[in-house]
Amino acid sequence: MPRPAPDDADPLTRLLAIMARLRDPEDGCAWDLEQTFATIAPYTVEEAYEVADAIERGDLDDLKDELGDLLLQVVFHARMAQERDAFAFNDVAQAICDKMIRRHPHVFGDAGQRDSAEQTRAWEVIKAKERADKDAKTSVLDGVAIGLPGLSRAVKLTNRAARVGFDWPSTAEVLDKLREEVAELEVEIAAGDQAKAADELGDLLFVMANLARKLDIDPEAAIRGANAKFTRRFGFIETALAAEGRTPDQSDLAEMDGLWNAAKAAERAG
Repeated sequence: MPRPAPDDADPLTRLLAIMARLRDPEDGCAWDLEQTFATIAPYTVEEAYEVADAIERGDLDDLKDELGDLLLQVVFHARMAQERDAFAFNDVAQAICDKMIRRHPHVFGDAGQRDSAEQTRAWEVIKAKERADKDAKTSVLDGVAIGLPGLSRAVKLTNRAARVGFDWPSTAEVLDKLREEVAELEVEIAAGDQAKAADELGDLLFVMANLARKLDIDPEAAIRGANAKFTRRFGFIETALAAEGRTPDQSDLAEMDGLWNAAKAAERAG
């Protein structure tokens, strides 16, 4: 039976030993033993978002904990792969070491130094060559993970297309397309066709992601900011009503809209 590494062992060695113990077929944890790559994947995505949340809040103590949770996800997946004789954690670490060296020839090789923008372009060229080396028939759009959040994936897909010239020249054309998609959505809403309205809404969101890309804005960060703003301003409404012994369901839209505007004014004044 796998035994946990001693407390004074290297922390990563200890973590790997703990995971091996949890996955021990005879004496491991029933829940951990039931997990598969597919069942753990949602937790992996969730932990990545919690890392981003800690960063946005500037909470370094929480960031330390969340990075640990994310590392556990990597260890978990690697352990399950090792049990199938596919690869182990060290193979994962070795692969990323090789990749980072390969993609930074200006640091680890003889390529000239580049500024950040030049390095970003060179990075994409290297990635494209790596994809081509795997399969000569690879599409420009292959390799953009399907599991990414929709807006992030839209940005990556259109970035790929833009590299081969399939892109609007400026934000003006994107805004024109945005207005066109809004008009098409309005037609389907008026017609009462839910399926077509959903399709047009998807087109609208895709164009919005394109606009974010052209403006060099992360759409996921933008919507998280909007979510936080909504939460903050709705909290203002709840607090104002609570001061009068009431809750939102005891108010009406006109009153709450007035309080919303008061919250906006207070934010701007602050």
